[in-house]
Amino acid sequence: MKLISWNVNGLRACLTKGFTDSMKGLDADVICLQETKMSPGQAETGLEGYHEYFCCADKKGYSGTALLSRPEPLSVSYGMGIDEHDHEGRLITAEYPDFYLVCVYVPNSQRELARLDYRMKWEEDMLSYLKKLEERKPVIMCGDLNVAHREIDLKNPKTNTRNAGFTIEERDKFSALLESGFTDTFRWFYPDLEGIYSWWSYMFHSREKNAGWRIDYFVVSDALRDRLEDAKIHTDIMGSDHCPVELDIKD
Repeated sequence: MKLISWNVNGLRACLTKGFTDSMKGLDADVICLQETKMSPGQAETGLEGYHEYFCCADKKGYSGTALLSRPEPLSVSYGMGIDEHDHEGRLITAEYPDFYLVCVYVPNSQRELARLDYRMKWEEDMLSYLKKLEERKPVIMCGDLNVAHREIDLKNPKTNTRNAGFTIEERDKFSALLESGFTDTFRWFYPDLEGIYSWWSYMFHSREKNAGWRIDYFVVSDALRDRLEDAKIHTDIMGSDHCPVELDIKD
């Protein structure tokens, strides 16, 4: 089973930059999208054979997630069930026979860390949510988690130490997630691989210089480790400031 996750930074814009051809080429069973910035019906993906689910922010043109799935999920839910977190369209949970798939767009802590306190609350509630799901089935979480966990996960760690996405607080929360029984699938396969990123700033020709960050992930319950086949980051696919990431698991 092939799973893809991609922060498209505006799906309507990405559709004009090769989204459909890229997704047809990857031929995934499930596609999870973040930062869609649209409501259902505002655009057509051009992909046939997928059941489509959208979670939209109250604020138009902001945030948003989507899940496109060839196999029809047993159930689909939106948000965590916590009002504080459920107005920005950041989370879709799809239930399949032997796992839950959670597509998530984690809040950015923003400049001067204006939203760091909220981000910490989100992280705590998110972990509780995942562990609650895990009581029933293993969990696969994917999306833009807005954190580079280790120094090898970004090009310039020293100059970004107190910047959003690389604070000690955010990195510690990701460590706590892993310590609670989850696996960062890319690092499971490639523990020391450097220079592979999933996001590059639009400024300073960052992508051309490969001055990027790895902030897009597939994180799975440890119970699924024996089903992992590969994890990939498709750095050659354009259309957004992020690129798609992939997880292949045994059916």
